[in-house]
Amino acid sequence: MSATTASERPAAPFQTESFRLARPQLVGPDEPESPFPIKLAGPVQKGFGRGGKDLGCPTANLPDEATEAMTVVAKTGVYYGYAQVIPPAERMGEFEKGELAVLPMVMSLGWNPFYDNKKMTAEIHIMHGFKGDFYGIEMRAIVLGYIRPELNYTSRDALIADIETDKQVALRCLERPGYHTYAEDKHFNL
Repeated sequence: MSATTASERPAAPFQTESFRLARPQLVGPDEPESPFPIKLAGPVQKGFGRGGKDLGCPTANLPDEATEAMTVVAKTGVYYGYAQVIPPAERMGEFEKGELAVLPMVMSLGWNPFYDNKKMTAEIHIMHGFKGDFYGIEMRAIVLGYIRPELNYTSRDALIADIETDKQVALRCLERPGYHTYAEDKHFNL
């Protein structure tokens, strides 16, 4: 990811009302197709802090080297799959049992054009209300499908609305048997 610079960044189209109204509630085939599944793992890094504070959607950033397998085969946009936080023994007490499970996630891969990022990022939102952060802790993820392209927005409210739709689309997609089985993949610490 670090090889791509801001000057090489493609322009993202703006989200429009017609796009928003035409969004499907279920995307992709009945089971993952190439290049999916894509397995990712790495320690969670500090990002910009905008996900939770500005958008109400806390995200965990993976380091560039952890997402390289994805960036070589996938375009920028929003994806869905499963993720798991795996703390070391000395930090286990910081987490409730449900926070250590394999959980549904959505992932943004791209430049976050609304914020005019200078670097591509991979940000994962695990769909669970964690009581604390998990910086420095290993996270494993399996990306199973593509939801939509990366877009720019004229307002923060429009971006938040699309993020909420992304979450609902991801949950519907993961309910299908061909996807649900990946919650028990050997990639995770079960």
